Amino acid sequence: MAITANAAPAKSVPWLIIICGCLIAALTFGPRSAMGFFQLPMLAEKGWDRTTFGLAMALQNLFWGLGLPFFGAIADRYGTWRVLALGGVIYAAGLYMMATASSVTALHIGGGVLVGLGVAAGSFSIVLAAFARHTPPEKRSIVFGIGTAAGSAGMFIFAPISQGMIDAYGWSDTLIYMSAAMLIIPVLAMPLYGSSHNTHAAQKAAQQSVGHALREAFAHRSYVLLVSGFFVCGFQVAFITAHFPAYIGDLGIDARYAVIALALIGFFNIIGSLAAGVIGQRYSKPIFLAWIYIGRSIAVTAFLLLPQTPTSVIVFAIVMGLLWLSTVPPTNALVAIMFGTRHLGLLGGLVFLSHQIGSFLGVWLGGYLYDRFGTYDPVWWLGVALGLFAAVVHWPIKERPVERMQLAAAE
Repeated sequence: MAITANAAPAKSVPWLIIICGCLIAALTFGPRSAMGFFQLPMLAEKGWDRTTFGLAMALQNLFWGLGLPFFGAIADRYGTWRVLALGGVIYAAGLYMMATASSVTALHIGGGVLVGLGVAAGSFSIVLAAFARHTPPEKRSIVFGIGTAAGSAGMFIFAPISQGMIDAYGWSDTLIYMSAAMLIIPVLAMPLYGSSHNTHAAQKAAQQSVGHALREAFAHRSYVLLVSGFFVCGFQVAFITAHFPAYIGDLGIDARYAVIALALIGFFNIIGSLAAGVIGQRYSKPIFLAWIYIGRSIAVTAFLLLPQTPTSVIVFAIVMGLLWLSTVPPTNALVAIMFGTRHLGLLGGLVFLSHQIGSFLGVWLGGYLYDRFGTYDPVWWLGVALGLFAAVVHWPIKERPVERMQLAAAE
């Protein structure tokens, strides 16, 4: 009777938690996805080069990744809402410091380290882990799709807003306004209470230590393959986010098409993320992920080889939008399937750390190689090759729980 009583609430979807979590995901993902719009006006005013800005964005992505396992473990142990609230404050501080930066060091600390840590503590990875603890397994992939789509909506909304505000108020004041908006996050975080210790699944499972969870995960071949493949996702999307507006300018295409392109990526990312949640619930997640990476490589190859016009930019943005974060719902769902929700914040955060190491390299190499060779082409083609590598490593992943989880389910 006790088990039935504990399990019963899991049958319903906690819509208040999902709505607040989605709003947080949109707020945290929005400003950092619009960073590319700040590059040219900031560099024109400050006299810095693209390597300087690229390194700041690379640090942002790196510290996002480094912070996620740490904040994920805290959320697992002490509660999600505390971590999300802290993330909003750190994010606000980082954006403000970036807006008022008078030196390269201040730019790298504010726009790089602090914004990265703020995104880590308030990211949709933390939100999705909270969703998983309150949602039954048969609905998780779809709920993950909804949460990821919310982050995509942030990109869709903030792309035109950012460019419009930069034109109206300047890049510095726009960052200050965005900094103030991040202070809404602690309020929205309140309903996302609880930790992995509050769930029925955690009560059934032996209270596995962090050390044992890490040893189990990195001894599991499918998890290691998942970690290595997600590196590629970060490399590809971070490079485009940070450098695509400048790339469009280099082609001689009107700057408004960069705004349209990133907005379209955000909009079709919503569709792609929701579709990924549904597809991942019904079909093989590893095979689905492999096809996503193959699709990205084909899309980039076609974009580079065919005539590059405003029309091709729009078509490319639509295709990439459908594939943009469609990797996130099946990836997070695979981690939950393999190891359960007890250490989902930590283990999911480590997968995302790999993503952010890829992001660091994609953003930094974009600026460095451009300054060295005067073109972004080497990084584009490296992304194509990495997409094929990701498809290969995802194909053999096994979509099943580790032996410990299977034994626990049989009891």
